[in-house]
Amino acid sequence: MSQAFDHIVIGAGISGLGAAHLSARKGFKTLVLEASERIGGCIHSLSFAALGGFWVEAGGHTCFNSYGNLLSILDDLGLTQEVKPKPSLSYKLWRDGQRCSILSALHPLEALGSLPRIFKEPKAGRNVRDYYSAILGSRNYQDLLRHAFQAVICQPADDYPAEVLFRRKPRRKDVVKAFTFDRGISTIPEAIAAQNGLEVRTGQRIERIERHAAGFQVELADGQILDAAYLTLAVPPDAAAQLLPRGFEALRDLVARIPMSELETLVLVFRREDLKALKPFAGLIGVEAPFYSAVSRDFLPDGGYRGLAFHFRPVALTLEEQLQVACAALGVGPEQVIAKQRVHNRLPALRAGHLGLVEQIDRALAGERLGMTGNWFIGISMEDALTRSRLEHRRLFGG
Repeated sequence: MSQAFDHIVIGAGISGLGAAHLSARKGFKTLVLEASERIGGCIHSLSFAALGGFWVEAGGHTCFNSYGNLLSILDDLGLTQEVKPKPSLSYKLWRDGQRCSILSALHPLEALGSLPRIFKEPKAGRNVRDYYSAILGSRNYQDLLRHAFQAVICQPADDYPAEVLFRRKPRRKDVVKAFTFDRGISTIPEAIAAQNGLEVRTGQRIERIERHAAGFQVELADGQILDAAYLTLAVPPDAAAQLLPRGFEALRDLVARIPMSELETLVLVFRREDLKALKPFAGLIGVEAPFYSAVSRDFLPDGGYRGLAFHFRPVALTLEEQLQVACAALGVGPEQVIAKQRVHNRLPALRAGHLGLVEQIDRALAGERLGMTGNWFIGISMEDALTRSRLEHRRLFGG
């Protein structure tokens, strides 16, 4: 005997939880199915119980007051008043075995000469390398911007679509510019999942999805059958392509064209006194280094510990090799690490012309009770993912 739901969402990252939140708030019986044992996806405030719950962000690091859809959810959950401001700290470059200032890689005369082009250079359809080389100079791009952008998106930046890297969004003046929470950003997915009217099941393996009546039927690996009037796939594109039921072959072919990028994150924790020679900082930007970036937890100081997340390129470095690289960048020895954990992440590797592909995907979805959301439609930030979830909610449910 099957269980029936108004809306089933597959994937408990911020995209899927956002989609589920919106339908549950509208009164629809909503279920979220997550394959792993953890919710949050790329939001992962990694906590160390042996260190009194000290945490470090192993995924997304910052929320901003320009994240309107996120703030709307925080308002619904009563979390807006709990945000903690993130003070402005500076990043350093890690270049040729040295920590140096960002300005040391800037070519100011080239930037001044190129900057007027920002008013006439088209952005649509261009990759990051072409666009930013044109408006700030090729040397500035090669020596600084390329590495800074790679640090933001944690993947090679040259072919990334320029129009989705930074999108202007209105800011809410009643909220601090950049913020987090006492227990990290994982506070958000945890609060969404805990609300009344929304059920989240982890460790769920899906055998197949088929059309059923006017909606869909989901068969789980343990034999459970679930019926859904509406279904939303909130998983990476390769997983979405595998899950799409019969009748969506054209859509499957489109989605399968979006590649993914692999990322190894190494989280390290030190006693505060062991890093006393290193002043509080936002993190490191790797320049031709094995890691794209290292992001510190110095924005929310702890009396006993300091922590960093090193986002490594997908190269064949062992854990010990990554540890040696990270400690060298910090000027400490591996023996001073008191806690560590390696986390594997996957991010969409968007390419120039990507928004044209999204338009084709949307045409294939038109008129269907199937939604698709994720950080692979209009950008990889939390707000980009939630913007897509809200657009799909309006298409499926109206309002």
